[in-house]
Amino acid sequence: MSTRFADDPSLLSASAAADLLQQRRLGAEELLRACLRRIAEREPEVMAWCSLDAESALAQARMLDSGPLRGPLHGLPLAVKDLFDTQDFVSSYGSPIYAQHRPVADAAAVALCREAGAIVLGKTVTTEFATFSPGPTRNPHNPAHTPGGSSSGSAAAIGAHMVPLALGTQTAASIIRPAAYCGVVGFKPSFGLIARAGIKSLSESLDTVGGFGRCVADVALLTSVMACAPAWRQLGVDRPPRIGLCRTPQWQAASDATRHAVESTAQRLRLAGAHVVDVTLPASFAALPEIHDQIMWADAYKALADERLRHPHQISENLQQRLAIGEKIDVVQNRYNRDRVAQARADLTQVFAECDLLLTPSTHSEAEVGLGQTGDPLFSRTWSALGLPSLHLPTGTGTRGLPLGVQLVGPLGSDAQTLAWCHWTERQLNLS
Repeated sequence: MSTRFADDPSLLSASAAADLLQQRRLGAEELLRACLRRIAEREPEVMAWCSLDAESALAQARMLDSGPLRGPLHGLPLAVKDLFDTQDFVSSYGSPIYAQHRPVADAAAVALCREAGAIVLGKTVTTEFATFSPGPTRNPHNPAHTPGGSSSGSAAAIGAHMVPLALGTQTAASIIRPAAYCGVVGFKPSFGLIARAGIKSLSESLDTVGGFGRCVADVALLTSVMACAPAWRQLGVDRPPRIGLCRTPQWQAASDATRHAVESTAQRLRLAGAHVVDVTLPASFAALPEIHDQIMWADAYKALADERLRHPHQISENLQQRLAIGEKIDVVQNRYNRDRVAQARADLTQVFAECDLLLTPSTHSEAEVGLGQTGDPLFSRTWSALGLPSLHLPTGTGTRGLPLGVQLVGPLGSDAQTLAWCHWTERQLNLS
């Protein structure tokens, strides 16, 4: 083991720890105990977890150390967003309605991670049904600031070095935004490539499973297991990428620091050998953030029918108001919205004609002050509506000293290549 991490394996990236675990140069119990020490130190301030079972996890670690290698995630502690069903933990979905809910089976993504050797350490805080009413989690870099949402606890747990890997979901910006605020790598794969069975649904049209790590190789490792796609872990490229600098129609909503982060990253990549071109999105993209919002709440009104009918007093006012928006979107408007997304999706060939990746903002700015909100999903809505693979890459800090980074977006279904280009980008920026 590197001397840098010999005293504290919790500082290892998941991919580095996985290599050591596969070589039996690091024990699963040794890594887990380091993570538990970190949790004991940081959790009282960060509040990333809603349930934790150290004893069961330690028993699993000892079993893995004494038996054969299980798979690519062998011995890696894993945090699971509390939107996923787990047969050994309460799954509350961030709502008091499900405070005592114990599923009888794991979500498909969780089961696949366990099969690959991951140790599910516990459940991390999500906002209410993965919407906008926050839980108690605080930003690991400054507890006075939001960690983002809805995958709040998962991103914060990675940012505080409590675990090397964490599961998340994204409907609007629930992976990209908390990854940005907490200074970690977050990856949302193409829509539909990872099974959503056993995950509390918000929007059948948009919900996507992804995850968090400390580098691109980490999220490639995690999501490749859930997608049953080993090729996602092959991160080599034979040339520098063609990168489209995409300011988007929402560019002026971004802070000066965010715009500078995107443009300076483009310049650094150009100097590293990438072919960087300016990309102007087709007119069909202009209304996508608003269309995404309407599709999301029309879906949510139906998905949460039982909760709003039988437990209305246990749904927050914030969510009640948003479900009321969904109720007003009739089938004709919904079909029209979906047709407009389909038109924009057809225009993707034009968007990616001269580039392999789009470089664009992840968020308006650094994490906002206060814990009563989780930030605006504006800069991810377009890509979520289109179902494109997107990754947040931390690149530095902003004027408040909090993490700042960029979003990298690939063509639909190009996840293996997108991860490889993102890995190249990360290495050229000397971030890994």
